[in-house]
Amino acid sequence: SSMAEKSPPSIDEISHADWDKTPESVKQLVKSLIGRIEHLEWQYEELKAENQLLKEQVKQTSKNSSKPPSQDLSKGFKAKEKKQGKQKPGGQLGHIGHERGLYPVEQCQSVKDHYPDSCIECGEALKGNDSEPYRIQVVENPPVVPQVSEHRFHSLQCQRCGGLTRSWDETIINGSGYGERVVAHVGVLSGQYRQSHRMVQELLGELFGIRLSLGSVNRLRQEISQAVAPVVAQAHQYVQAQGYANVDETSFAQGNGDGKNPDGRKGWLWVMVTPLVSYFAVFLGRSQAMCQQLLGEFNGIVSSDRFSAYSGLNLEHRQVCWAHLKRDFTRISERSGVSGELGRALLAQQRLLFEQWHRVRDGTLCRGGFITIATSMQRQVHTLLEKGAGYDITDAQKTPLAKTVRTCRQLLKVESALWTFVTTEGIEPTNNAAERALRPAMLWRKNSFGSQSQQGSLFVSRMLTVVTT
Repeated sequence: SSMAEKSPPSIDEISHADWDKTPESVKQLVKSLIGRIEHLEWQYEELKAENQLLKEQVKQTSKNSSKPPSQDLSKGFKAKEKKQGKQKPGGQLGHIGHERGLYPVEQCQSVKDHYPDSCIECGEALKGNDSEPYRIQVVENPPVVPQVSEHRFHSLQCQRCGGLTRSWDETIINGSGYGERVVAHVGVLSGQYRQSHRMVQELLGELFGIRLSLGSVNRLRQEISQAVAPVVAQAHQYVQAQGYANVDETSFAQGNGDGKNPDGRKGWLWVMVTPLVSYFAVFLGRSQAMCQQLLGEFNGIVSSDRFSAYSGLNLEHRQVCWAHLKRDFTRISERSGVSGELGRALLAQQRLLFEQWHRVRDGTLCRGGFITIATSMQRQVHTLLEKGAGYDITDAQKTPLAKTVRTCRQLLKVESALWTFVTTEGIEPTNNAAERALRPAMLWRKNSFGSQSQQGSLFVSRMLTVVTT
């Protein structure tokens, strides 16, 4: 550093003769000043590294970190402006129009024929019938009134002993007092459309004329949660038996309203996505044990990010998400010096890999040709990661270069899992399917701030499983 270049000579660089002639008080002062300079230089290097890390944190966006795109706007990020095309908005010449279809005549409650009275040209009175009239249908919502069934349980007196006996039906008397369709609407409005208890109450009142208390809304939510529990359990067994699954997790707070979370542990919503079925679960943890609880005896290939909860998985049955790798490489490329050069080289390999992968998906490149090309890229990426991991750093070092070195070393540990999709058909290089499945859950979390009890978390996971599948 410039400060180090301007530092005074050390005591060892001063001739012994000159030093011996120096008064003792001056010697002590010189030693004190040199020690102070060395301490200030050490502080300068520490602050310099800290400043670089803070600058890197300020520059974090959805492209170089796990932050969502919605937070880019708060950082002054501007979306790319779309160039104005030459075509005008709306339907283009030659475009096949889409008109509103007509309902069958049998479904019409009334049909009214309109005839002209006189000729528009000469005024002559008109008679006759049109075999193909121009048809317009006006659609209206039917008036909806609740279907109420009243059950009357009579009490009769015995003529022999005088005892009173009342008719009794346990299911009706101790039931919720609402039919299956009402319960289903509460579940759909709360789950798929993420409405609050009060909004569900208001919607059912306005649309169907059904009066519900907020407590009843919660009871009906639990009723439908119990109703779908068996099929959700079957969904869990189904995804565990598949050969490939995308797995991801996001935070989802769970309160202690029922005493099931006395330690205030943070809740996490996990998802396991397969082509036909998606399974959700809320656990009070984000560890390898929670991951194992989700996967069970799963023997297929797991596609995920590099979070430590997945580190216990067999690398031969794992695919590391390249979308997350792209963010890592982007973050490295934005650093200065050798880190930037390394990151840009890794990004170039990532772009080339995805170009060839898109050709495989659209059928313009065969699997064998892709394997040949990807093998060459694999060697290049390995060389770059080895280069990045080879720099000498200490465990406590926090410089941007040290972060680059650690990332490269971590990637080398899971390197084989980066390329599973190349040789195994049906495997995607990214974990986007799981992230897309979690998107509605994150919107639900934003509206509700999580759940207040274990039963609330079960309702969330079960409804997400049903509506996503």
